[in-house]
Amino acid sequence: MKVGLFFGSFNPIHVGHMVIANYMLEFTDLERIWFVVSPQNPLKQKSSLLDEKQRLHMVNLAIGDSNKYKASNIEFKLPQPSYTINTLTHLREKYPQHQFALIMGADNLQSFHKWKNYEEILKHYELYVYPRVNGNGGELMNHKKVKLVGAPLVEISSTEIRSAIKEKKDMRYFMNSEVWEYLKSMHFYENK
Repeated sequence: MKVGLFFGSFNPIHVGHMVIANYMLEFTDLERIWFVVSPQNPLKQKSSLLDEKQRLHMVNLAIGDSNKYKASNIEFKLPQPSYTINTLTHLREKYPQHQFALIMGADNLQSFHKWKNYEEILKHYELYVYPRVNGNGGELMNHKKVKLVGAPLVEISSTEIRSAIKEKKDMRYFMNSEVWEYLKSMHFYENK
């Protein structure tokens, strides 16, 4: 089975994430999408992150009962900070029957050369890259392992959602209704 790994903080998960995942599933050869919730991205401040178990729970709420999506906590058990190469090595050992690929925005591809052991990742894994306004993919755009996917350009940011919630704005249509209800009931992001 070919599994697309969609790494992210998902702080919170929103409709933009779901649109990209759905597009990858329906318009590429990926058969499943795993949302890999990152406890700590080495390039982001940990203090701005909601607890990892809460973010995982919200991803599960967004996925609902679909068997084509999975919320993965695989990085919770690995050394911090999380490096994609370590996660991929662990997944390949644990699930040898699956073929894994990475899903990322063109903005991330642009800085991909800064990732730990990025050459090793490119040697063994395909990258499914969706467009972003603030990223053209850089010099790796034409690499043989990079697959450009004409997914819709979705410019919704978790950072902007958190800021809007803090300002008491109604952001319910930016995420799955179950995620919104849970987020509101827990008063997440209201004081951050």
